[in-house]
Amino acid sequence: MSEKLRLGVNIDHVATVRNARGGIAPDPVRAALLAIDAGADGITAHLREDRRHIIDSDITRLMDAISRPLNFEMAATREMMEIALRHRPHACCLVPEKREERTTEGGLDVIGGRDRLAPMVAELAAAGIRVSLFIEADPRQLDAARAIGAPVVELHTGSYCDAPEGTERDRELGRIVRAAAHAEAIGLECHAGHGLSYDTVGPVAAIPTIRELNIGHFLIGEAIFVGLPDAIAGMRQRMDLARQGVEGA
Repeated sequence: MSEKLRLGVNIDHVATVRNARGGIAPDPVRAALLAIDAGADGITAHLREDRRHIIDSDITRLMDAISRPLNFEMAATREMMEIALRHRPHACCLVPEKREERTTEGGLDVIGGRDRLAPMVAELAAAGIRVSLFIEADPRQLDAARAIGAPVVELHTGSYCDAPEGTERDRELGRIVRAAAHAEAIGLECHAGHGLSYDTVGPVAAIPTIRELNIGHFLIGEAIFVGLPDAIAGMRQRMDLARQGVEGA
């Protein structure tokens, strides 16, 4: 049996619902606490430059309130660096960010952005923050991440999740499997996330060289119908069964 797979729960879209009307409800910090009680190994929150969901005060409150690690997703900008260095979360995941996108589309170009990203990785690491880079399942990007000193990568699973079942999805899964193996071979810890649901999580969770999944939108959506603890329990069960090699998990 492989090492237990960690689950990071992204609470961004609790804040999206709150911001749609204004005010303080629903509270993403309350969601984070519920997620931890339900078995989340960590909490992920993305403070976007336009503050479309998580806002600065949410990060402050999360740092004060939660007992599990906070994974602070951020664009590679000076503004976000200063916020990260002020709060010093357990981890920072550098992600690409465009104002016009609905959600993160694709991974960072570490190869093209090496000169800009390398000093940021070093500065965050010097502050005791674990740095990960959100990238495509591409060995060249993995090699570049390793070269600039990032200890962790998170593989973008959106193309796999969006692909039709059958040959196309199998091909995308194969890319993730190979990238995760390459990450281990070059000394990177490998995480994965984006778009994962009950229907798609099993094959990714079964990859033994992936150590953590970060899942948000699906869990918050499912929580509307069954509640957040049950939504997380359902995901945790599928992850654990897949890790144990149970068919159809």
